[in-house]
Amino acid sequence: MGEFDLIAEYFSWPVQRATLGVGDDCALFAPAAGQHLAVSSDMLVEGRHFLSTVAPERLGHKALAVNLSDLAACGARPLAFTLALALPKVDRDFLRGFALGLHRLASAYGIELVGGDTTAGPLNICITAFGEVPVGQALLRRGARAGDRLWVSGTLGDARLALEVFRGTLVLPGADFETVRLAMETPQPRVALGQTLRGVASSAIDLSDGLLGDLQHVLKASGTGATLDRDAIPRSAVLARQSAAWQQTCVLAGGDDYELLFTAPPAHDDAVRTAGAAAGVAVTPIGSIDARPGLRVVDAQGRPVLAELRGFDHFA
Repeated sequence: MGEFDLIAEYFSWPVQRATLGVGDDCALFAPAAGQHLAVSSDMLVEGRHFLSTVAPERLGHKALAVNLSDLAACGARPLAFTLALALPKVDRDFLRGFALGLHRLASAYGIELVGGDTTAGPLNICITAFGEVPVGQALLRRGARAGDRLWVSGTLGDARLALEVFRGTLVLPGADFETVRLAMETPQPRVALGQTLRGVASSAIDLSDGLLGDLQHVLKASGTGATLDRDAIPRSAVLARQSAAWQQTCVLAGGDDYELLFTAPPAHDDAVRTAGAAAGVAVTPIGSIDARPGLRVVDAQGRPVLAELRGFDHFA
């Protein structure tokens, strides 16, 4: 099977919103009047971002989900995406499952595959997603202000827990392992929440590299500090059954959560909870933004937590 046959069989989906999709040198589409175009690219490399044992359908889902999570963090509505795919060989079973997972998630959000590239090489997936957000309403990292409350969606730490099982450092019962493995391999982008937080949240970021690391990005961009309540961070029942040390590692430095971390003035507490309810996702306050620089992690009694933990960095 040649490159263009591969594209025609697995990735030539009809488009309705785009003016021009797969088949020409460029795709053509335009956001509506009064909208800014939001663009995000993420690359997934086998052995670095996913294991060779992952089911192709789940890999297709995750490849798109991590990009939709970036759009969610900006409050953008997804429009379309491109796919660049390097394959060691043409494997029809892999392509069928991968395309199915990709297509299912794309269909759930009404978005279109409008172009990309395929080549031979080590398995590598790069998706660029496009969205639109009303001018002046994008959620940014730099908007946190002293006195804001710090919030997070969903629960944190399950993906890291699954990774530790794969590494052989932890053992979980079968049902518990499948629960956390699902969180690791099929994250759910908080697209609806991002849009309902426009005009409510003062800043936002999606949690891909761990809570500590991603929060530092917000603090640096905003020129603020923060106090983080470790014990208030929401976690699943599976993670809550693990040791205190593993819970701390997973929720603070786990990575691959793809939840939204955001800030909002206390006066917006009710609006934040309403936004969460409208999006169908739990939102939890986990700290506050401070005028004093630096990040302080405390327990439920306000005592400092001395943790030598940090977020994920590809080159650290």
